[in-house]
Amino acid sequence: MSLNTLKPAEGSVRERKRVGRGTGSGMGGTSTRGHKGAQSRSGYSAKKNFEGGQMPLQRRVPKFGFKNINRVEYKPINLDTLQQLIESAGVTSIDIDVLMQHGLAGKNDKIKILSRGEISSVVEVKAHGFSQKAIEAIEKAGGKAIKL
Repeated sequence: MSLNTLKPAEGSVRERKRVGRGTGSGMGGTSTRGHKGAQSRSGYSAKKNFEGGQMPLQRRVPKFGFKNINRVEYKPINLDTLQQLIESAGVTSIDIDVLMQHGLAGKNDKIKILSRGEISSVVEVKAHGFSQKAIEAIEKAGGKAIKL
């Protein structure tokens, strides 16, 4: 094989499309642009984001934030609320049933214990979530924080 014998693969090279050279060429008349409409006119260039009159994506999509469909919403209960419950009801173990009985949570609520206030009683707390400071405060008072 030498340079003077090289040829492109068969079918890879096509002749240039010569439009607007009369009807006999097969590309006369409308010069492959079709009849009427913006695209058939000279000087036409599609605007970016133009979707042919359909409401464009950038106008269909809401502009502010989004709703996370996987969000888990917790009912917050603070340590001072737990301390009041302990003092008023005299409980040593707090779980969802106790909180429901005292009107602090609904049956479908997920409960998270937060660290506002102080807890001085030894108590076992069962909840779906705890803040780190709440766990430290409960254990410092001699209790247990059990995650469900």
